[in-house]
Amino acid sequence: MIEISSVWRTVSITAIHRQTRTIKSFFLALGEPFLHVAGQFIDVRLTAPNGYQAVRSHSIASAPSRNGMLEIAIDRLENGEVSSFFHDVAQVGDLIEIRGPLGGHFTLEADVVGPVLLVGGGSGTVPLMAMVRQQVVVGRDQAVGLLVSTRTWDDVVFREELLSIEKTMTDFNLTLTLTRAPAGKLEYFNRRIDAAMVKVALDRLKCFPEHVYVCGSNNFVNSAVERLIESDVNSSSIRTERFGG
Repeated sequence: MIEISSVWRTVSITAIHRQTRTIKSFFLALGEPFLHVAGQFIDVRLTAPNGYQAVRSHSIASAPSRNGMLEIAIDRLENGEVSSFFHDVAQVGDLIEIRGPLGGHFTLEADVVGPVLLVGGGSGTVPLMAMVRQQVVVGRDQAVGLLVSTRTWDDVVFREELLSIEKTMTDFNLTLTLTRAPAGKLEYFNRRIDAAMVKVALDRLKCFPEHVYVCGSNNFVNSAVERLIESDVNSSSIRTERFGG
């Protein structure tokens, strides 16, 4: 059962970790169990001394657990008042307000069976990472493929963790493409996602996906879905999450 909560609660930032030049992870201590499903998000509310409030939604990056800890990864946006606060002002020990978990469409329940293909563009990898981590925790034999498109090698969010999972998780396959830099390795690509690249990701999955999740900017999602359908992926199996213009 997918839980959704609209209650605001105050939580503490317990750690901050830089993922890329524009993305930082923030680890939040909730003080009580937080039973989300991979793919859900939270709202964050900041309140200025004059009473002005800003609310933004952020995907949950951590796998579901009962330890009362949560990870969100925030991309610094140009003129973004909330993302600028987190990147320039927020410190360990600060208190912030959140509500959630929220969202019920773009979710992968832990008991779902059948092969899964995840497609992410840039920071769109964040909710997909929760899904990958969930599969690691569950430990069930289930084919999972992740196709990530990002600008450069240094912009690959969760890069080292993903490479480690690829080495240790037999049924996990990572396909990576860099759009603004040479790939550096023969097994990676250096262009935007196309039908040929989707075919490689499907071949690495070794079976046709029953569940497909695509997350990224609006243009990225539109293009990726078109390439998937061109590759005979059933449109009814595709779920999408979009952000930005």
